[in-house]
Amino acid sequence: MPQSSTPQRAVPFTPPPVGLSFLLSQAGAHAAAGFTERLAQLNLKPYHAGILRMLGSNPGLTQQTLSGLLRIFPSQLVALLDALETRRLIERRNQPSDRRSYGLYLTTAGRSALNRIGRLTLQLEEDLFAALTEREKATLQEFLRRIVAQQGVTHGVHPAYRQLGRR
Repeated sequence: MPQSSTPQRAVPFTPPPVGLSFLLSQAGAHAAAGFTERLAQLNLKPYHAGILRMLGSNPGLTQQTLSGLLRIFPSQLVALLDALETRRLIERRNQPSDRRSYGLYLTTAGRSALNRIGRLTLQLEEDLFAALTEREKATLQEFLRRIVAQQGVTHGVHPAYRQLGRR
């Protein structure tokens, strides 16, 4: 059957009504995709960035403590740490108080990667929140902090780690 040379008219699109949860999820998914895309420039995944960020703030954190914070099985964490150690971004050190336990530390290369991640994150935030004033951004941040606290989400730990496995 021959195709018509008359262009088809687009059907008008009316977006369905959505609530706050949907909008928050939509914005979060968009932000996560942008973060993942930007991290690919460094050959890192978001879960690697999260571990580097945690160790940057908590040098010497043990594998056991980190596993508990992220709520993933120790064996899954070991695989992630092995990848970061292979790339010389972290190092494991024996703990003086317990030689069976390792403290986790960023290397010089790890601190450099964390700085690059910070710059990428700032660029992403500038793009994402360009429509907001500084005051509106501060208000949004406060609202989101309150929601996270009220919901019992561990501050500073992304819930996506649960996708790697529950602890």
